[in-house]
Amino acid sequence: MAYSKQTNRTIVRFVNGKEHVVEDMVATEIPITVKINGEEVVTMISSPDHIEDMVVGYLVSEGFIVSVAKIMHLRYEAASGFVHVTLKQALNPFHHQLQTKRYLTSCCGMSRQSFIFAADAKTTKTMKTRNVFLSPAECMTLMNELQAGATTFKETGGVHNAALATPSGIVLMRTDIGRHNALDKLYGYCLRHQLSLEDKVIIFSGRLSSEIVLKVAKIGCEVILSKSAPTNRALEIAEELEITTVGFIRHQSMNVYTVPERINRSSG
Repeated sequence: MAYSKQTNRTIVRFVNGKEHVVEDMVATEIPITVKINGEEVVTMISSPDHIEDMVVGYLVSEGFIVSVAKIMHLRYEAASGFVHVTLKQALNPFHHQLQTKRYLTSCCGMSRQSFIFAADAKTTKTMKTRNVFLSPAECMTLMNELQAGATTFKETGGVHNAALATPSGIVLMRTDIGRHNALDKLYGYCLRHQLSLEDKVIIFSGRLSSEIVLKVAKIGCEVILSKSAPTNRALEIAEELEITTVGFIRHQSMNVYTVPERINRSSG
């Protein structure tokens, strides 16, 4: 069964108090249930594309497996919405507990303490390297490129967009109703195709929440660009993990919130 990322519906639209019956496009969402070695482990709500990549990205970033090499077989049944994953070894029986167990960590070396899930503590990476440098002009250009490619968002207004890029342009772009799913689709593709992340930037359409920054840290990118705002918790995590966060990239303006040395302020 093939699904489209958007669905046509007849709706009633009011404009200046006047009623109009029109055709509108809405984003499609479907449930995806992941079974590992025959056991149901999670059901996700997703846009109906790049499902295998999303599942691989999710399993690695959330610590179910340490690498894609642990997967013997992966099969997506579109009709039932099940993804069957066979691993080379049994799933860690304590993993579900780690996903809900709080983990206490110091934050930013400033005696603040912050909570993340224990599974997050296992998979997040501190970005001590400085392999990526961008000018302000490159940040603007990359955000404009993401916006230009956001076809489903323009048609429905109901999805998030994420892309993987170098300073010279977008390498890979994904769309999903779930902001985490869009990032997992990027990560899963990279894992399955051995695409290096060392010189890459994440471009994101939505708010920079703590969960999004943690997901970027799990993927292993040094820089995240967004057209929207961050939260204070997200910035504390970004500082601790040495991730450069740039937000409100719009109208030739942008804010660099953390680790500003990766933004070359002398050019662009």
